Amino acid sequence: MDVEFTYRAYCGLLELLREKDYMFRNYHNYSNTRRCVILRHDIDSSLDQAVRLAELEAKAGVSSTWFILLRTNFYNVASKSGQQALRRIQALGHEIGLHFDEVFYPPGLEPDQMIQNIIKECRLLSALLETRVSTFSMHRPSQGTLGADYHIPGIVNSYGKTFFQDFKYLSDSRRRWREPVESIVRTGMYERLHILTHAFWYYEEEQSLEKTIGEFIRSANQERYQQMAENISNIQSILREDEIN
Repeated sequence: MDVEFTYRAYCGLLELLREKDYMFRNYHNYSNTRRCVILRHDIDSSLDQAVRLAELEAKAGVSSTWFILLRTNFYNVASKSGQQALRRIQALGHEIGLHFDEVFYPPGLEPDQMIQNIIKECRLLSALLETRVSTFSMHRPSQGTLGADYHIPGIVNSYGKTFFQDFKYLSDSRRRWREPVESIVRTGMYERLHILTHAFWYYEEEQSLEKTIGEFIRSANQERYQQMAENISNIQSILREDEIN
C-alpha cells in the first residue's frame, strides 16, 4: 500500500505535491499552468466525512472539486443537514459539481438525450445551492459513457479525454490506489496530475476495508435514532439510545 487511508497521510500527500512544485488548480483554471494538479472528490456515501476532509484541505491552503449525487439513498442534498454540509464545503473555498448516475435513466439513450439529463440535474443542483454548477463527473460510468466524451457548453466533463490524456489520472476507488500515487508524485515525471479520492475511506487511524464499511452501516442506526428524536417528543420513553446498537 503506497499511502495509508488516514487524514495524516492525505495531508502528507498534499504537502508532497507542493514540495514537487505542483500548483493546485481546478477544471476551469488549469490551462495556463504547466505543472499542476486537479483534486477531485466523489461523495458517494457520507457528507459528514466529506466536510471533514474539505476542512483539512482548506487548512492546508488547498481547494478542490466535490461531486455530489442528486439521486442516492445515503444522503439528501435538499435536507437541512445536507444543505449545511454543502454550504460548509463551499465556504471553505471548494467547488461543488454534479456526480451524475446514469443508471437512473433508461439504458441505450442517445448521447444528446444523456446530455439533456446531465444539464437538467446540473440545473437542479444549482437551484439547491443557489450557485451555478459548471462541472460534472460520472458515477460508475458504463464503457459507452466513458467513450462518449460528452461536450456540454459551459459545463466541464471531468471524464473528458483532456483529463485522461493530458493528465496522469490516479484514483483510490474501492479503497485501493491502482498505482503508487506517492511514488509517482515524488518522481515528478508527470507535469499534470488528476487525482480522485473518496473522503469515505479516510479516518484518523488506518483501518481495513471491512471495518470502514461495517462501521458506516452500523452508524445508520444512530443517525436514524437522531432523526426520529427530532420528530417524536421524549423518544427515550419509547426506546433508549443504548438499545439500538
